[in-house]
Formats: sequence, C-alpha cells, structure tokens
Amino acid sequence: MDFESYYEIAPTADFIRSRSFTRVALQFPDELLKDSVRVVRALRDELQSLEYDTEGNGGDREVRFFVMADTTYGSCCVDEVGASHASAECVIHYGHTCLSPTSTLPAFFVFGKASINISRCADNISNYAWTNGKPIVVLFGLEYAHAMQDIKEALVVESSRLCGSRSRLELYCAEVMCSDMNPSGDDKTSNGHLGPVESCAADEGCGVATGARYSIGGLVWNLPAGHRLEEYILFWIGSDNSAFANVVLTFNGCDIVRYDATEKCLVTDLSQQRRILKRRYYLVEKAKDANIIGILVGTLGVAGYLRMIRLMKELIVGAGKKAYTLVMGKPNPAKLANFPECDVFIYVSCAQTALLDSKEFLAPVITPFEAMLAFNRGSEWTGAYMMEFRDLITSSLVEVKKQSGEARFSFLQGGYIEDVDLQEDVEKDEGGALALAYATERALQVRDKFPNFLIKGTAKSGAEFFATRSYQGLDMHSNNTLPEPYLIGRTGKASGYEDEKGKQENV
Repeated sequence: MDFESYYEIAPTADFIRSRSFTRVALQFPDELLKDSVRVVRALRDELQSLEYDTEGNGGDREVRFFVMADTTYGSCCVDEVGASHASAECVIHYGHTCLSPTSTLPAFFVFGKASINISRCADNISNYAWTNGKPIVVLFGLEYAHAMQDIKEALVVESSRLCGSRSRLELYCAEVMCSDMNPSGDDKTSNGHLGPVESCAADEGCGVATGARYSIGGLVWNLPAGHRLEEYILFWIGSDNSAFANVVLTFNGCDIVRYDATEKCLVTDLSQQRRILKRRYYLVEKAKDANIIGILVGTLGVAGYLRMIRLMKELIVGAGKKAYTLVMGKPNPAKLANFPECDVFIYVSCAQTALLDSKEFLAPVITPFEAMLAFNRGSEWTGAYMMEFRDLITSSLVEVKKQSGEARFSFLQGGYIEDVDLQEDVEKDEGGALALAYATERALQVRDKFPNFLIKGTAKSGAEFFATRSYQGLDMHSNNTLPEPYLIGRTGKASGYEDEKGKQENV
C-alpha cells in the first residue's frame, strides 16, 4: 500500500480545505511519529495543488502544521490540550482511536490500514458460524475498516456456498460511525453501548435495518426489532488490545470469538479476558472500605468529563467520605505513591484507557461505574458492565443516595462495620476547627488479623493522614530565630580537594 493511501493524504487535505482551516495540529502515536515529516510534506503538496498557501507567502489561505507527540493522556483520544498550545483550529488524529467525542475542537481521524487475508478471514468466520448455527455480528478494529466491504462480500459468497439452497446465515456487520467529528456541545451526548440507541453521528451508511441500534468504540450496527444481542455470536476482527477488552467486558453475556489477522486463525478461549471481571468485582468490594478517595483526571478533552468529575464528588460526599481531585497526566505507580493517604483512586477517562492494571499500585484504581457500585449503598452488580463514563450520566445508577447509619458487612474484613459520615461532622462544627478531631473519635474500627483486637486511627482526610505519619519533614526545635553561622566547605576538584593529603599524587 502506497504512503499517500495509507495516511489518506487526499481526504485529509480535502477536510482542511472544505473547513478553511489555517492552523492544523497533527497528532501521532509514538509508533507513527517517524513518518510525521513525510506526512506534512505530502499534505503541503496536496494543498498546493488545491491552491492553498502552505509556504507562508502571505496568501489568504496560509496553512501551518504542528506535529504533536507524547500526548497528555492516552494517545487514542484527541489531545485538545496539546493542540490548544499551538492555537490549532482542528486536530488530525493518526492511528488507533477510541472515537470519543471532543469538547472544543473538530477532528479528522486516519485509522491506518492493517493488512489482512480477506478470503482466509471469511472462511474462518463462515465455517464457525455455520457449525454453531447462530446468527453473527461482525465487529472489527478500526485499522481494518478499509477492508470491511471486501470482507462483507466474501462472507456473503461463503455463506451461499455453505448453505446451498437453504436459507443463508443471518449476518450483520458493524460500520464506522464517522471519520470526522465536530465538538460536542452537550454533556449528555453518549455513544451508549449497553443497549439500543436511537441515532448516531453518521446515519448515512450505518445500515437500513430497523430495530435496535448499538454502538461501541466508534462502531455502529442495527439488529431487527425484538432481538437481543445475546442471541448472536460476536466476531471480533483484530488484535487483543484495549478495544477488544472493551467489547469483552461490555458484552460479557455474549459468545465472542476473535479472528487474529496476524496469525490467520480464530481464538475462542477468552477465559483470561473474562477473569478481568472477577478482579474488578474484588476491587469494588475493596473500594467499599475506603475512606479517602482520589479522583484521577484521565482526560481533558472527552465530552462530559467535567460533569462526570462533579458526579463522582457528589457520590463520594454522599457516602460520607473524603475526595481529592488529582490531575497528573498518565498515572503510574510512582506518581500515585505520592498520595499514600488515598485508599482508592477513581480514573475518569475514555473507555479504552479506563482499565489500569493496578497490581503494582499501592492503592486500587477503579472506574466510575465501579465507584457507583461501591459508594451507592444497596447497589448490586447484575453482571452488566459500563466502560463509557458518559453512559452513567443517563443511567439509573447516576442517582446519588445519602448513606444510611446502618452498619454494613465487609467481605474483606469479615464482619459488620459502621462508616463515619465526615460531612455530617463538619456540619455539626460550624467553625470547622473541631471537625477532624470529632471524626477521629468516631473513626472507623478496622478489624485486625487477630479477631480479639480492634484498632482505631483510620484517617478521614489527607491532613489527618499526614499528622499520623512517623516522619513529617524537617522540624526546627530551637526557639532561637537567629540564623546559624555558615561554614566554609571544601574547595578544589573532587579528585583531590585542597585540604586533602597527597593531593599532588592524586592529580
């Protein structure tokens, strides 16, 4: 495949020309950054053929390009923060993407074009579906979107060959929601994927079937009215990446098969991916015993993130716990270790970066959906799982319930415990000076490994946690406020200071 076709130079230049953009940010992931110079040169040549000024000759349509790398957060999201530093009017996003809606800038997506053996793919999917006898829905990684029309035709031909005169296999293929995107002005905009949605951003070409419309990760598809997705086999064409993990967790009640385009074979054993759900349930139970929660801001561009952060704060306050909002870019164990007072972190980010493997972290990192289950008293996990935080805004789980004074059973501690409502303590103390002291007296009793002993002292805020540290920094115990006399240190080179014996030999 030639370079200009792979990077869609002509469609990108047409997008820039049709919108009359003059400051364009080009966002590359690390693996594609090596081609950024060639892409800029190709775009300039294409725009010049469209009578655009790309050389700074003072024309009315002078276009400037800004290459962005090392994105602030996940590379799958549009980095509006980085683009704003260059005062860009739009972002051209290259490589893998989650197609999360932007907040302020329009974007054009170049997915890339991964190679795939179309006939081998169609043979594997058709043979498995024919043996199983269930209708199928074909999903795919966006890097294979360029080949999906050929795969559809090959599937129809292969289905006719297998079925003969009998009825063909029931087949539905997802389509890409859009290749360009305008910023969302409504925080309620959601690409919901747990149930049918009434409309999508690109109605043209999404199919003509009437009934329920589903979407996930930038893909949309229709199912006939009265049919449930659990009645179908989901075929995923692509690698085992974050987009596939999103599908597995979201549609955990469906039969899912993955076609590995690199190995040219079907992968039916998804036990490792499904074990993720068991760990997520464990983290939910662990979060219920948390007192201090850190809200990690994992995006500054996905539409609705501010509303989600506010909702998380209300949820934590309603549960009588303390919340801190942390903005630190891409989280890692070293960064989060600077906040040991936090018992759990809530990561507000796009669906494909929400699941952090927190085994190496000092405290678990959970998603907003898991926080809803943990901090809303009486909530039960039915097995459904939401990855998109925007779906929570319109769901029934969004209701923030005031915690009751009843004790609850902790599975991790093996007994009933009573949560302390810190917010109630603050309200009782109008001045706020005795709030922490009052909360400490009623601090949660944590059961020790020996059942006959109970220990107190669980911190209810960052300040209280800091006060209980064994080391709090350098303390000056002297009452003398005068400065201490200074001392003259050594002079010379480290290989032989002037006051050292035998310095001549060392030199």
